Amino acid sequence: MHALAVHKDVIVVISGVWQTSCTAVRAGGEGFLVDSPVMIEELEALPSLFQQAGFPVSGLLATHADWDHLLGRIAFPEAALGVGESTVRRLNDAVGEAQRQLRDFDERFYVAHRPPLQLGALQGLPVPGRISLGGSDEAEIEVHPAPGHTADGIALHLPWASVLICGDYLSPIELPRWDDPAGGGSPITYLETLKRLEPLVAAVDTVVPGHGEPLLGSRAERALAEDLEYVQAIVDGHEPELPAKRRDAQQRRIHAANMAALDR
Repeated sequence: MHALAVHKDVIVVISGVWQTSCTAVRAGGEGFLVDSPVMIEELEALPSLFQQAGFPVSGLLATHADWDHLLGRIAFPEAALGVGESTVRRLNDAVGEAQRQLRDFDERFYVAHRPPLQLGALQGLPVPGRISLGGSDEAEIEVHPAPGHTADGIALHLPWASVLICGDYLSPIELPRWDDPAGGGSPITYLETLKRLEPLVAAVDTVVPGHGEPLLGSRAERALAEDLEYVQAIVDGHEPELPAKRRDAQQRRIHAANMAALDR
């Protein structure tokens, strides 16, 4: 795990597993933690890391209901978890599913002694909407809908910090991917979200994807253009080229799954 300061009020932590990102945001003596790293020692390190950096954690936010984005409650068990209304529905419709998937991961990779994941009472966020941070209108977080990767999802725009936290979109290391129809993901909806994110990407200095390091300026715009081209081709029924930096064996497997779903 390593940490990157992308703004005086924003620190991004990158997990050693899947390069899952976790973002701490502060303003006016209040702070939120968005998403989470994966491994036990990473979660255990978060409270002291953010305390030393002067980042209070008043609450937790998650961009969507995939289990690897929900683990902040293990590090901060007293903090409330805020999620989009669609994520509340997804979690309520599949009670215990995130915990089961976490147990499956731990069993597969022999991870021992992880504390149980207890999500507690969820705070549903209106989408689109705004979250006031530190009681200041100048430090509001804009909440935008971002379904497509899954049936649920939000992106968070921090105008005062010129940062966009976009969940599992615009990854520099991972191809666009979506759940099977039962999970609610869809290439058409994914494409709609990419187009919705386009003006936000143009408006910020830094984009924080759900997997991979933050993207600055033209790198974020390039990732968006590549993903738009890739998903548009699939929506049109064609097989796209893989972006140059996303052609390793794992990404080829994701691509094969995307194409197999297209044939169904």
